[in-house]
Amino acid sequence: MMTKVRAILPGVLLAAALAWLARWLHNIPAISAISALMLAILLGMVIRNTVGMHPSLQPGIKFSMRRLLRLAIMLLGFQLSLHQIWQVGGVGFLIVATTLVCTFLFTVWLGKLLGVDPKLTELLAAGTSICGASAVVATNTVTDGTDEDVAYAIAVVTALGTASVVLYPLASVAMAMPASSYGLWAGSSIHEVAQVIAAAFQGGTVSAQYGTISKLSRVMLLAPVVFLLGYLADRRRGKGENGQGKVPFPLFLVGFLAMIGVNSLGVLSAEWVARLVFVNQFLLALALAAMGLETSVRKLIGEGMRPFLVGAGAWCFISVLSLGLIRALYW
Repeated sequence: MMTKVRAILPGVLLAAALAWLARWLHNIPAISAISALMLAILLGMVIRNTVGMHPSLQPGIKFSMRRLLRLAIMLLGFQLSLHQIWQVGGVGFLIVATTLVCTFLFTVWLGKLLGVDPKLTELLAAGTSICGASAVVATNTVTDGTDEDVAYAIAVVTALGTASVVLYPLASVAMAMPASSYGLWAGSSIHEVAQVIAAAFQGGTVSAQYGTISKLSRVMLLAPVVFLLGYLADRRRGKGENGQGKVPFPLFLVGFLAMIGVNSLGVLSAEWVARLVFVNQFLLALALAAMGLETSVRKLIGEGMRPFLVGAGAWCFISVLSLGLIRALYW
C-alpha cells in the first residue's frame, strides 16, 4: 500500500497544486469569467507542452484522471435534491428533458454530417446538453475519448457558454421575458452551472432561482445519459454473447444518485453539504489539471475547425429550441 501511495503522490500533488492555483486565479476580477475548471486544464497543458512530464508523475496523473474524477462526480450529487426537481414543476422539467434529448441527438447527427469523430461528438453533445465540463469528463468515463478530445470539448462548451452569459440577458430584455421564463431558459440551455447562475442573476432573484433549479434538474439527468452511452459503447465494442453488449454498471454513477438521495433526506447539515460541494469542485479541478498534463497541443490543433462547428451548431440549437418550448408551453 505504501509503495502505491509513494508512486501516485508526486503526480497527485502536482495536479492538486494546479487546482489550487486555478481556483486562486479564478478569484482575480480580470480573469474571473474563466471557470476554475478551464483554468486548471489550461495550466496543466502549459506545463505538459513546455517543460514536459517526468515519468515519475504518470501514476499520480492517471490516478487523478480516473479514481479522483469518479469520486468528484459522486460528490456532485450533493448539489441536487429531489425537492429542487419538484420545484421546477412538470412543464418545466418536460422542457428541460426534451431540450436535453433533442440537443444530444441533433449534435450527434451534426457531428456525423461533418465527419467529426463519434467520441468527440458525444463529448460535445454531453457538454452542451447537460452541464458543460462536468458532463464531458463524466461521459468520457464510458466514451473513452482521448485527452485531446476532452480538452477540445471542454474548451468549446466553456467558450460558448461564456458567450451565453453576455448574450442571454440582452436577449431577454429585448424580448421582455418574464423573470421566471428567463430563468428557465438560462437553466435549460446554458452549459455550466456557474454560467447559468451568472446569467440568471442578471434578471433578478426570481430568474436566479428558476435558473439554478432548472439547471440542477438538468444535471440530475447526467446519470441516465451516461448509463445509456456506456451501454451503447459496450455494444459497439461487441462484448457479450453473440456480439451483444452487456449493460455496464458504473458504480460512481450509483454513488452520484445515492448522494442526491442523502441530500434530499437532509441527513447532513447545510455546513457539511457546503464543505462537500467545495471538495467536489476542488477534485474536479484536480482531475482536469491532470488531464491537461496529459494533453498535447499539437494533437489538439489537429482536431481542426469541424468539431468547433459542431459545438457552435449545438449551442445555437439548444438556445433556440428551449426558447421555443418555453414560449409555447410556459411563457
